[in-house]
Amino acid sequence: MKKLFSFALLILFSTTVIAQEVITEGFFIAKQTLTTDDETIKAQLELMGDVVSTTYFKDSKSRVEVSNPMSGDVAVISDSETLQGLTLMDSPMLGKKYQISNIDSNNIGLENIKVKDGTETKTILGYLCKEKILTYKEGENELKMRFFTTDKIRPILNQQTIQYGDKIAGLPLYSEATVLQGDTVLTIITEVTELKAEKMDDSKFSMNPPEGYTEM
Repeated sequence: MKKLFSFALLILFSTTVIAQEVITEGFFIAKQTLTTDDETIKAQLELMGDVVSTTYFKDSKSRVEVSNPMSGDVAVISDSETLQGLTLMDSPMLGKKYQISNIDSNNIGLENIKVKDGTETKTILGYLCKEKILTYKEGENELKMRFFTTDKIRPILNQQTIQYGDKIAGLPLYSEATVLQGDTVLTIITEVTELKAEKMDDSKFSMNPPEGYTEM
């Protein structure tokens, strides 16, 4: 059960330019809003508030940054060519920690993830986005997602998005996720609010832990 919730959060943690060529370098800002009918979880979500993340990308590399009072500052750096990942955490509870990992899809079998084309479209930040519908089942629990993706921005491959392989083409600019776990329903809406093509410095994607960080 915990794995299903973790999967839903990870792939969303996994985001105004009108262009015809594919953007391979730049950044985007995404907002995630989480709601639930479970009063205990709802109280925790209210403390956390909306989650705003910034994703920087360049060729095969990406860096996702998130900051909130509960988790502190977190950065996840990934390289889809070397399949290496680096997580940096500056937590009020744990201090400055890092973890080096391999990017793989072993956590959830891709055969359990079903994706089909939807019929709706959305125009987001000037991009025409096509609907994809994803379902994943784990026992009696189920995850349902609606993605609206554009093929004008290079897909971001990291430990979160590799979970569904190449079944979601392009980059989602909007998604709605519903997690059914027992009697609890968790809804996550993710929307990219800003997107810009911009040159990125290679140092932003360094796999070397900064000074002052110790291994988890």
